[in-house]
Amino acid sequence: MNVKSFVKKYTMVIALVAVFILFGLLTHGRLLYPQNMSNLMLQNSYVLVLACGMLLCILTGGNIDLSVGSTVCLVGALAAQLMDKSGMNAILVIFICLMVGAVIGGWQGFWIGYVHIPPFICTLSGMFLFRGLGRVILKSKTVPVKDKTFLNIFASYVQIPGLDDNKIKWSALIIGIVIALIILITVFTGRAKRARKGYAVGPLGSELLKKVIIAALVVFYSWKLANYKGIPVMLIWVLAVVFIYAFITSKTALGRYFYAVGGNEKATKLSGIDTRKVYFLAYLSMSFLAGLSGLLMAARIASVNGDTGNAFEMDAIGSCFIGGASAYGGSGTVAGICIGAIFLGVINQGMSIIGLDNNWQYIVKGAVLLVAVIFDVVSNHKTGKA
Repeated sequence: MNVKSFVKKYTMVIALVAVFILFGLLTHGRLLYPQNMSNLMLQNSYVLVLACGMLLCILTGGNIDLSVGSTVCLVGALAAQLMDKSGMNAILVIFICLMVGAVIGGWQGFWIGYVHIPPFICTLSGMFLFRGLGRVILKSKTVPVKDKTFLNIFASYVQIPGLDDNKIKWSALIIGIVIALIILITVFTGRAKRARKGYAVGPLGSELLKKVIIAALVVFYSWKLANYKGIPVMLIWVLAVVFIYAFITSKTALGRYFYAVGGNEKATKLSGIDTRKVYFLAYLSMSFLAGLSGLLMAARIASVNGDTGNAFEMDAIGSCFIGGASAYGGSGTVAGICIGAIFLGVINQGMSIIGLDNNWQYIVKGAVLLVAVIFDVVSNHKTGKA
């Protein structure tokens, strides 16, 4: 692999490393404090979850869902009121709220997939509708979330007696080391599996180096978590969503359908795939994850108000495009959007630590998003030139 192709393939990884170093220097190392490294994940948990769902929408042809921030507000409001006013069991509340998210997704997926309402218009109306319903449920007030069971399910930390009784939470480091070893083992098992099936196997050195770097980063991050409060339960929720969607998009026929629709919808129809169902499932999935994000946010902030979830859809969309998803659909990966989300998170946290004015933060994020989309269009020769 020559330098040009390497840079093109790993552009965002290189950019993420560069921005980490930049803000590490600008914050005099404060960005790398254990508490800040833990908060980096917690503050961007909703972005990672929403971005997984948004990726499926974007894959279908560059479509987006503008209503997810409002869905977060509506679901969070419903959860808060059911527990605060009705005293309902937290497990039942979680189930009801996730089903509400799924119903919202089914509603929008029906109009988009089967009635062919443009996604922009349908989800724009949903943005106003669900935000309004959320504020009606809240009665324009801030409602606290106090239920211990609910908070433990989403906002607690893994604590293993005997390992995590002191300042350093050793369970976080042990789990990180185990994950790192699994990553390294997959290099050899994956190569052996490809060889048995007769597939070409690339050089061991470059593949092993890549996995060693990833494993080292996992151990480094787990050490930072061990020096704060340990592994947040919210991180487990996020990783579960990421792994499930990575599996769906890369290992299942259904996942390939989303790419096919975005690549050439007419050819996909002619091949016998029901494209209406693909659109329906994309928006059903998106709103279900928005419902989960609403629960995550309600637990992390321990309260919900009418502005909860404001502009969340923009962070999710930005993460997808920055992470390499094509603005025209048909390409993008879960790994890429995770890099995009972390990239945005580092910029947000770094700018906050150095005390940059909030107005300038918007300018920086907007510029980064524009550059990412321009790079996608130009590098893939989609500028419309003859």
